[in-house]
Amino acid sequence: MTRRGIGLLAGALVLITAGFVYGYPDLALLGAAALIATVCAVAFALWRPRLGVTRVAEPDRVGRGEPARMTLTVRNTSRLRAASLVAVDRCGRDTVPVPLLRLRPGNDTTVAYPVPTTRRGIIPIGPLRVVRGDPLGLVSLARTYGGVVDVWVHPRIHPLQATPAGAARSLDGRVDKVPHGNITFDSLREYVIGDEMRRIHWRSSAKVGELMVREQLDTAEPTIVVLLDDRASAYPDPELFEYACEAAASVVVAAVREGLPVGLHLVGSVATGPFLDVLTEAQPGAGDLGARLDRLRAHRLGDTLIYLTGTGAVGDLGLVGALRGPYPVIVTGIFGDRGAAPITGGGRMIVIEAADGTEFAAAWDGVRGW
Repeated sequence: MTRRGIGLLAGALVLITAGFVYGYPDLALLGAAALIATVCAVAFALWRPRLGVTRVAEPDRVGRGEPARMTLTVRNTSRLRAASLVAVDRCGRDTVPVPLLRLRPGNDTTVAYPVPTTRRGIIPIGPLRVVRGDPLGLVSLARTYGGVVDVWVHPRIHPLQATPAGAARSLDGRVDKVPHGNITFDSLREYVIGDEMRRIHWRSSAKVGELMVREQLDTAEPTIVVLLDDRASAYPDPELFEYACEAAASVVVAAVREGLPVGLHLVGSVATGPFLDVLTEAQPGAGDLGARLDRLRAHRLGDTLIYLTGTGAVGDLGLVGALRGPYPVIVTGIFGDRGAAPITGGGRMIVIEAADGTEFAAAWDGVRGW
């Protein structure tokens, strides 16, 4: 009930009591009229309009700063009466007014409004909040309609022109960069129905007692491993983490565009799902860099490691440089310094210092001799 409704109800009770106690029927009549008005207001507000709500996000996944729109259609599915309601739609932390004036049975109204994409993250849109009140303003009742549609705002992507070169490993441990394709033996595994018979390694199969199949690898095709440092301690300014996410997204998109295998890993969490969605959900937190590097060393997931972090983790570069054996090429992007010139750190890794994602892209393309 509104303040007016509470006041009217209190006045009705006072008038009825005074009328019966002191023998003033006129006061009792006025109190009864006020009480009846309050009851009618409650009954009026309790009527639940039947509304159908449909949402269409155009698009539902968008880069940071790119335009996105939400189209909301509200349909009156009741058969008897028109609806004049006050409705607002939730858009992230904001609300958008939706006019529902004399919405007749079977008719609908459509409202389109822009979705704010200035920040990376998931923006929940909805539900529609409908407020129904009586003409006297005594009672106000809010209900929700429809579900919630998420709009994914991906990190801003900066075009990268340069890509790492492949590395060929020989049995004696030597590592060479190769300009052309080089198919080489990688490992053995058990035979699975559908494998080509010509790939069966008969000598190993005879020793093991089961059919073993050769796994081959194109070592000229670089396999890129992107490691995003999502530890809060690495970023003195939270905005620096946004730039690191932009750099990770730019590297992933460039690798996919060139048809190169790429993997995304986070220090404090496991990356599951589409890479850009993972980067959209990523938030600074806690993590163990040493444990993550040990797993990367043990599994040797590629030949090119891209480590992205902030100025708060400069002291950890030695741990990353220790992976120079399993990962012949290591590139470290450090965000928080205005110097964007690439620096080769002792022949062990390439260090790129950048203030934001734009400077990182320019410095990345300036690296020579991957």
